[in-house]
Amino acid sequence: MTAGPIRLSMGAHTALRPATTARITGGFWAARRRTNAEVSIAQGPHRLEEAGNLGNLRAAAAAKAPGFSGDFQFQDSDVHKWLEAASWQLAEGAEVPAGGTGAAGAAAGELARHVGRLTELVAAAQDTDGYLQTYYQVRPGAQRWTELHWGHELYCAGHLIQAAIAHHRAMGGDELLGVAVRFADHIDATFGPGKPVDAVCGHPEIETALVELYRETDERRYLDLARYFVDRRGAGTLGDGAVDREADRRPGAPYWQDHAPVRDAAGVTGHAVRQLYLLAGAADLAAETGDPGLREALVRLWEDTAATKTYLTGGVGSRHDLEAFGDAYELPPDRAYAETCAAIASIQFGWRMALLTGEARYSDLVERTLYNGFLSGVSLDGNRWLYVNPLQVREDYAGPHGDQGARRTEWFRCACCPPNVMRLLASLPHYVASGDADGLQLHQYASGSYAAGGGAVRVGTGYPWEGRIAVVVDEVPGDGDWTLSLRIPHWADEYGATVNGEAVAGRAEGGWLRLRRRWRPGETVVLELPLHPRLTRPDPRVDAVRGCVAIERGPLVYCLEAPDQPADLRLDRVQLDPGAALHATHRPELLGGVTAITAGALRSQVRPEGWWPYADADGGAPGTPGAPGALGAPHAPAAEPVRVTAIPYYAWANREAGAMRVWIPV
Repeated sequence: MTAGPIRLSMGAHTALRPATTARITGGFWAARRRTNAEVSIAQGPHRLEEAGNLGNLRAAAAAKAPGFSGDFQFQDSDVHKWLEAASWQLAEGAEVPAGGTGAAGAAAGELARHVGRLTELVAAAQDTDGYLQTYYQVRPGAQRWTELHWGHELYCAGHLIQAAIAHHRAMGGDELLGVAVRFADHIDATFGPGKPVDAVCGHPEIETALVELYRETDERRYLDLARYFVDRRGAGTLGDGAVDREADRRPGAPYWQDHAPVRDAAGVTGHAVRQLYLLAGAADLAAETGDPGLREALVRLWEDTAATKTYLTGGVGSRHDLEAFGDAYELPPDRAYAETCAAIASIQFGWRMALLTGEARYSDLVERTLYNGFLSGVSLDGNRWLYVNPLQVREDYAGPHGDQGARRTEWFRCACCPPNVMRLLASLPHYVASGDADGLQLHQYASGSYAAGGGAVRVGTGYPWEGRIAVVVDEVPGDGDWTLSLRIPHWADEYGATVNGEAVAGRAEGGWLRLRRRWRPGETVVLELPLHPRLTRPDPRVDAVRGCVAIERGPLVYCLEAPDQPADLRLDRVQLDPGAALHATHRPELLGGVTAITAGALRSQVRPEGWWPYADADGGAPGTPGAPGALGAPHAPAAEPVRVTAIPYYAWANREAGAMRVWIPV
C-alpha cells in the first residue's frame, strides 16, 4: 500500500508523516485482513442490495420518487464506506492482484467490477448541481438542507469524499473523485457566512474529509471550508435540536458538541462517534494550519477521553441513552455501549494525534483499541457483527437483538458499523509506521514491510501471541546516521533489545526506544516484549468495578466466557484468587488459535434463596444477625476452589450464546 487515508501536504505542521509504503504480509493482522477481504468486503454488495441502499441510488439516478427504502436518512453512507474499503483492498495488488491467476485474481477482478458498477451508480444518482443524498432526492416531501440536526447530509458527503479519495489513490480513476468534487463545490456554495446556510451538520464527518480533499486536489477552498465547520460548531446553530424520531425528545446541544467551541470545550461529551469524528477532523485541520490553540485543545480532550471515559478495551461511550459518553469514570461493564464505530473513531483520532505530536501514548491507545474494543465488533468468520461491545453479559441476559444487543447479527437496521470495520481493516497498513527527518518509527507490530523517513524495514513477529519482534533494515538514506524507533508499550514493565545480537544499552524515553547509528542493509534488531499474564485493577473511582480485577496479556484484554468454564459454574459466582498463578497456553484448536489463560478462583457461596436479596453488613438480614450465607456472616459456607479459563476479549461471542465478563471480583 503506497497511499492511505492520510496524505499530509508538504507544508503540514506534524512531527511525523505516514509511511510511504506499508504492507502487512503475515501473522495475526494478515489473517484478520484476509477474512475481511474474502468474506466481509466480498459480501458487501449483496448486503447493500438486500437492505435497499442500492435501490435508493437507482431511484435517484432515474429521477423517480417511489419512496425511500430504509429507516435512516444516511443509508447512502454505507455504500460510500464499502466503496472506500473495497478501494483500499484493491490497492493491495500483491495480495489480491486484479490481473492475477487463480482464486485470488478472480476475486480481485470480481471486486473491481463491483467497485466500477457502484461507482457508476453513485455518479448517475448525483443531481446536476452536485447534490447527492438519496433520502432527500427520492422521498416525497423531503427537502435538502432543512434537517441539519438529523439529516446527515454532510456526514454522507464526508464518507463519499473519503471513498472517492481512496478510489483515486488506489486505482487512479477520476470518476468517483469527480462526483466528490462536484458535491464539495455545491457544499462550498451553500454553507458559510452570507450563504444560504450558516450552520453545521448534526453529525461531524465532513471536516476530516474536506481536509483530505484539500490534500488530494491542492484546492485551498476545501481546507477553508473545513475550518469553517470546525470553528462554527459550538456557536449554538443546532441548539437543543429537533425532536429525535427514535427517542421522541430533543437531545440537547452537548449531544452534537454544539454547546461550546472545540477550543473551549472542557471535556468530551455527547454522542461518542460524533465527538471523536469531530476531533479527528480538528486534528487534520491543526496538522495543516499549525493552529496552536486547536492543538492544545485536542491534547486536553484526548486526555479527558483516555483518562476518565475509556473502557479497558479501548471502547468508548458508556451510555445506551443517545450512544453517549457518560460522566468521568462512569464505565459500567454490563451497560457499556462502546459502539464499534466509536472505537474506529477513537483509532482515527489517536493516529492523527500520534502524527501531530510524535508521542507514543496515542499509539498505545490505538493498539489497545485495535486488539480489543474494535476487533470484537466482527466475528472470527467475518460474517456477523456487534454494534455494541459490553464488558459483561449475564447468564440470564434478555436484552435486545440486532443493533443494540449483545448477540452477533448478520447485518443491522442501522448498518454503520460493518462497512466501517471493513474500511479500517482494509487500510490498516497505513497505521503501522511513520517517518520524519531522522528516520522511521514503528507504532504497531505486524509482520510486513514498511518504508518511511528515507529508509525501509521488514518486520517478522508472532505478536500478539509471541513477544519477539525482528526488524531487518533493508534500506537507509546514504551513509550517515539514521534512527529506527520502536514503540515500547506502556504495559511493558521490562523489555530487551539487540542489534545484530548485541544488547542495546540505551533505554526508552517517552515510550520510544530510539536506535540511532550508521546502519547497513541487512542488519537486524530484535525486540523482546514481556507477554506474561497480569492482573489489572481499575481506578477506584470506577465504582462499577471496584473490588474487581481483569486479566491481560500483552495488548490483549481477556474475559471469562461460559463455554470455557465447568458446566455448572455461573460467572456471577466467580471470585478470582489474586494470589494464584496465571498460566498461559497457546491453543491452536480454540477460536482460530488463541493463547488462553487459566487462573485459580473460588465459586462463591450465596445465601439461600429468599424474597429479599440484601443483607445486613454486620452479619445477616434484618432480624437474623449472623444468618448463614449472609454478607459478613461468621459461619458462611466455605467457597469452593475452581479453575477458570480466560480467552481474548476480541474472540468472545463466536460460539453458543452465554455469559461473559472482563472484570472479575476478588
